[in-house]
Amino acid sequence: MQETAAMTRRQWLGASGLGALGMNLGTLLHAQAAAESRTVNPPARLRACILLYQYGGPSHLDTFDLKPNAPAEIRGAFQPIATSVPGLQVAEHLPRLAARMHKAALIRSLHHANRLHDAAGIETLTGRPLAGGDRELFSPIPQFFPSYGSALAYLWRERRLDVACAALPYLFHNVVDVPCQGAGFLGAAYDPFRIEGDPANRSYRADMLSLPGELTWARMRQRRSLLEEVRRVQGSDHPAGRQLRGFAERAYKLLESEAIRRALDLSQESERTRERYGYYPATRAYQGGGGGLGHGREIRGQSLLLARRLVEAGVAFVTINDYKQQGQNWDAHGFCFEEHRHYLLPPFDQGMSALIDDLDARGLLDTTLVIAVGEFGRTPRINANAGRDHWPDCYSVFLAGGGVRGGHVHGASDRIGAYPALEPVTPADLAATIFWRFGIDPATEIHDLTGRPYRLTDGEPIRRLFEG
Repeated sequence: MQETAAMTRRQWLGASGLGALGMNLGTLLHAQAAAESRTVNPPARLRACILLYQYGGPSHLDTFDLKPNAPAEIRGAFQPIATSVPGLQVAEHLPRLAARMHKAALIRSLHHANRLHDAAGIETLTGRPLAGGDRELFSPIPQFFPSYGSALAYLWRERRLDVACAALPYLFHNVVDVPCQGAGFLGAAYDPFRIEGDPANRSYRADMLSLPGELTWARMRQRRSLLEEVRRVQGSDHPAGRQLRGFAERAYKLLESEAIRRALDLSQESERTRERYGYYPATRAYQGGGGGLGHGREIRGQSLLLARRLVEAGVAFVTINDYKQQGQNWDAHGFCFEEHRHYLLPPFDQGMSALIDDLDARGLLDTTLVIAVGEFGRTPRINANAGRDHWPDCYSVFLAGGGVRGGHVHGASDRIGAYPALEPVTPADLAATIFWRFGIDPATEIHDLTGRPYRLTDGEPIRRLFEG
């Protein structure tokens, strides 16, 4: 959207002191099931959600929806193993999660129409398809619909949380940064708090928590007082002015947030705890295989640990972009089984199981929903490079905590994992489920900077995942 205020954004940032701070900043069956379950009381509302976005698309056929009776060119190399839930099986390279499936649930029928990363990612992380249809982006475009965390930050703006939503450890992109990672038409004041991971130094940082140059805390507070006085005298009801004021207030509040600053310091965790998530001291080799990829891979598990710490610090929505560690992501067009066996499944299994255990031990699991999902699954038929290609027609979602029915499986794929055979689910339904669990009606209106209303999501909550 174009800025229409008389004062430009750059001028306003300079006047407010923010420039000096460096801020740049489906079916009838499905409908019937949802209607029948509306009479059942849901579990306690969420306090938080942790969404692990597995960029590239994990193979559902080699993780949570194996087809051991299918032909060899479909079933792949992995064997199913029993879990803590009788009759429920997962891939052999997920032994830790197998032991915790009584605390988790699966959706095996998520689907949409986008076969390319950008469009698929946008629909998966906003619940809305990309305008113009399935395509990759080769030049930047503005984000329109907000990400889930940003929408929640907008809806909970009166709660005045230090940080309502956060994203780490990277922005993800194909050619350009995919426009589904911010607040879109809600405005920059509701963008996620960006936390960057540094694999080389095994640490995290957030530029918004640092004072640049010679700016001292005393000078920063003086600038804030001056800004507040200017507001009191001049005032402004212009949407752009309100937006920029909110942006400034958020920035100052972040600078003063000791809870968030402490949450980023993983050194406060014991070595034993960090190792449970997948951290190895310099004197020890990484134990998960993969030819000595070493400490760069650890950011996967450590990002999950950081997400737990952020939830404890009061952050309501944390998105983890599992994107570019050591050049390995879930887009396994070739050597799919080697990629999953060595580089992808072991750290996911280790880190996610540690997160479930820690949230449970701290009394947070019942009110924290954990979701792991990619933008699509992989083709049922193995290609000539021993890999699997993009497949949005049916794939799986892993959920834990947040009141899910332990061991429940919602939906089913057909005999080769190609299409939903029961209870299809769309990204819009997943979006509606998240908001519903936060106690927010999916039909709620949100507004852009001009006041134009939009429905939060067009999906229906998957109530039977939580009510039994």
